[in-house]
This record gives sequence, C-alpha cells and structure tokens, in this order.
Amino acid sequence: MNHSIYSADRLTHLKIVMVALGAAIVVAGLALSFRDTSSDGSVHAERIIKAGKPVMETNSVGAVVRWRL
Repeated sequence: MNHSIYSADRLTHLKIVMVALGAAIVVAGLALSFRDTSSDGSVHAERIIKAGKPVMETNSVGAVVRWRL
C-alpha cells in the first residue's frame, strides 16, 4: 500500500474530492440552519450586546491589590 497522494490513481483523487465536497456542504448547511431569522427574513437585531463602562467587582474573600508601575 502506498500512502503518497502523488502516486494515487484517478479514482482515489476523485474519492478525496467527493469527501471534501460533502464535508463542505454539511458545514455550510449547518451554518445556514443555525441562523436566527424572523418570519420576514431579516436577522434579529435584539441579540447585539454593546459594551458598557468598565466595572470592578470584589468579594469579601480576598483583598483587592492594585499595582503601580
């Protein structure tokens, strides 16, 4: 058995291309099926999260250490 792709015959190359094409179709189909669209075909804009002001949170277990460089 030869494991080199260079010396493989035409049927082997065709099998590799078909498996790669099938995998690409499956990935594209899954990506399209996970999209969240409304009934009119537009994508929901409510899922956009905007960053707010930075917040510092502490708890009573540990002390806050601030480093000055």
